[in-house]
Amino acid sequence: MSQEQAVKFATIDAQNGKKIGVATLNSERSLNALSLEMIKLLSPQLDAWAEDDNIACVWLEGAGEKAFCAGGDIVQMYHATKAQNADTTKPKPVEEVVDFFTKEYRLDYKIRTYKKPIVVWGHGFVMGGGIGLMNGASHRVVTEHSRLAMPEISIGLYPDVGGTWFLSRLPEGMGLFLGLTAAQVNATDALWLGMADVAIPFNAKQSAIEALQGADWSADISQNHNLVDDVLRGVGDATAMPEAQLEPLHEVIRTLMTGEDLTAVAHQFTQYQTDEEALVRGQKTLQRGCPMTAHIVWQQLQHGEQLSIEDVFRLELTLSVNCAIHGDFIEGVRALLIDKDKRPQWRHASIDVIGERDVDEMFTSPWSAEAHPLKDLGE
Repeated sequence: MSQEQAVKFATIDAQNGKKIGVATLNSERSLNALSLEMIKLLSPQLDAWAEDDNIACVWLEGAGEKAFCAGGDIVQMYHATKAQNADTTKPKPVEEVVDFFTKEYRLDYKIRTYKKPIVVWGHGFVMGGGIGLMNGASHRVVTEHSRLAMPEISIGLYPDVGGTWFLSRLPEGMGLFLGLTAAQVNATDALWLGMADVAIPFNAKQSAIEALQGADWSADISQNHNLVDDVLRGVGDATAMPEAQLEPLHEVIRTLMTGEDLTAVAHQFTQYQTDEEALVRGQKTLQRGCPMTAHIVWQQLQHGEQLSIEDVFRLELTLSVNCAIHGDFIEGVRALLIDKDKRPQWRHASIDVIGERDVDEMFTSPWSAEAHPLKDLGE
C-alpha cells in the first residue's frame, strides 16, 4: 500500500465558516491495522488541523464496515527482530520496534491531549492499537457492531497504548479481567465501563456527520466540545445496542479478580465452575495465554493509578521493547501470524513459575532517563 493510500484525508463544510477534518484509516483487508505509514500520516495532519482556525473538529474512522482498527501492524517488527537478534546471546533493542512504538505512543498522546474535539467512530473491531487511538479521543462513539478488546495476552505482548492508565480506572476488577482474558466488549458494556461516550446506530452515521455539519460552531474550543457532546447524544440511541454481557457479571468478576497475588487470582478464576460464556472463554484464553503477559498486567493494575499519562507511555515503551527482547512477543506473533500454528512456546510454562527477577527484567528500562525516546513527552 502506498503512503498516499494508508490514510485518506478530507474536509467537509460546516456552519459559521468552519470545516470538519475527516481521517480514514484505509486498509480494509487488514481490518485497518495501524501501520507505521498511518502513524506518520496521521500525526502531522492532526498538527495541521490543530493550527487551522477553520477546522472545528476531527472525525476519525476506519475504511469498510468491519473494523475501525483491529490492532497494530506487527509483522514487520517480527521480521526485524528475528533478523537482528538471531545470532546473538545478548539481544538488544531493535530499531524498528523502538521506532514503531515510540511513534505510536506519541500519536496516542497527541490524541489524548488534543485541544479540539476528536470524534472516533469506533464501529466494528476496535482492538490493541485501535483502542489506543480511540481511548484518548474526546468523543468515542460505538455502534451495535462494536467489539472492543485488548487481546495481547495471546501474542505475548500486554495491554499497551495507554492501557496502564485506562485499565486501572475501570470498575473494580474489570481492568484485570479484560487484560487477562482478552474479553470483547460490546457497545452497552463499553458505555458502562467508560470506554465509550455515546452509542449511535450504524445506519445513523451519516445523520451524525450531517448534524455536526449543521451545528452552531464557535471560535471557543471548549464550547465546541460541549457542542459535539450535545450533537452526538442527540443522534445516539442506547436502546438500539445489544444487551450488556459483562455488567451483569461484575460482582462475580470482581470477586474472582480479587486476591493476594496473581497466582492465587489465576487459580481462583480458572477453577471457577460456570456456564457463563464470557467467563468460560476468558478461562480458556488465560490458560492458553502468555504467562509473562499476565504478570505484566497484574503489575500495571497495581501501579497505573499513581502514574501520570506521560510516565505511563514511557513505561509502556520500556515494556514493549523488552517484550520483544526478553519476552514472548516474537514467539506469539510467529504462532499467530507467521506460521499460524497457534501453538506458541512461551518461555515460562505457567504463571506460578515466574519469579520477581523475571518480572523486574521486563520493567527495567534499556535506556537511562536522559536517553529515553519519550523523555520529552509533555514538555
